[in-house]
This record gives sequence, structure tokens and C-alpha cells, in this order.
Amino acid sequence: MKTRLTVREITFAALVGALYVTMSCFGNIFGWTYGIFQFRFAEALTVLPFLCPTTAWGLFAGCILTNLLSPYGMPDLIFGSLATLTAGLLTARCKSRWLAPLPPVICNGLIVGALLTWSETGFTAAFPAAFAFNALSVGGAELLVCYILGLPLLEMLTRSKVMRLA
Repeated sequence: MKTRLTVREITFAALVGALYVTMSCFGNIFGWTYGIFQFRFAEALTVLPFLCPTTAWGLFAGCILTNLLSPYGMPDLIFGSLATLTAGLLTARCKSRWLAPLPPVICNGLIVGALLTWSETGFTAAFPAAFAFNALSVGGAELLVCYILGLPLLEMLTRSKVMRLA
């Protein structure tokens, strides 16, 4: 296992984090970045750890900065960002390009779905039904973003010289 990161890897991870924040702010103009039906364009970048594992940390930093503006407060800042980090680290371990978008779909569907449900209902009798709805809505939007935007991005970057520099 590699213990030292190069300046190039750190810089690339920082650029990915900055791009995540920028894309999230752009999506927030349309009201798509936060909430039950979130369609975060930036989540398409969560496939990048498949090609460059250090980008998982850039995505984590970008998600922290993005979630500073979240209407769900500190729980989203902590758990939403950890969902992105977990997804990035799992994506880096994927063996198939076609499976690379799946960890963000599962992690965000479950973790963010639970976070949204808890903020709406608390731990009441309504939690299971609300969680199923929220997990499916967040996971479904994540599925669209990661497979419709992220997978073509991954294909394009695999064929380009850009990722050879990272």
C-alpha cells in the first residue's frame, strides 16, 4: 500500500473537491442539491476514485464545504459527508467500471435517506415507511446521476490522457 501522496495527487484531489462544490452550488440554483429529491450533478464525480483513489478525499472535502449550506444542519454535514467518503473509498476498490457508480447509490440512499427521515419523523412509528421512501428517492436520483452522468464521464476519462496525469 502506498503511504505517501505526490503533490500531483493532492492537487488533483483538491481540484475534484473544488469542482464538487462548484457543481453543487450550480445545482442549488435550481433547488436540486438538498432535500428528498436531490439531483446533485456533483455526485457524478463520485466515480473518479475508480481511476484515482485519492480523489475520494477531495470529494469528501468538497461535500463538507457543500453541506455547510445544507438546511439539514450538522447531521448532514457529518453523515452526508461521511456517506460520500465511504462511497468514494468503496468505489476505489471496485474491480469493474460498471459497478463503480454503485457504492455512491447505496451509501447515499441508505445514509442520506436515514438522515432525511430522522429529520422529518424522528424515531417514531412512521420511520420505516418514511425511510423506505426517502432511501428510494435519494438512491434513485443518485442512480440517475451516477449512471447517466458519471459512467460516461468515467468512460471518457479512461480514454483520455487526463487521468494518466493524475
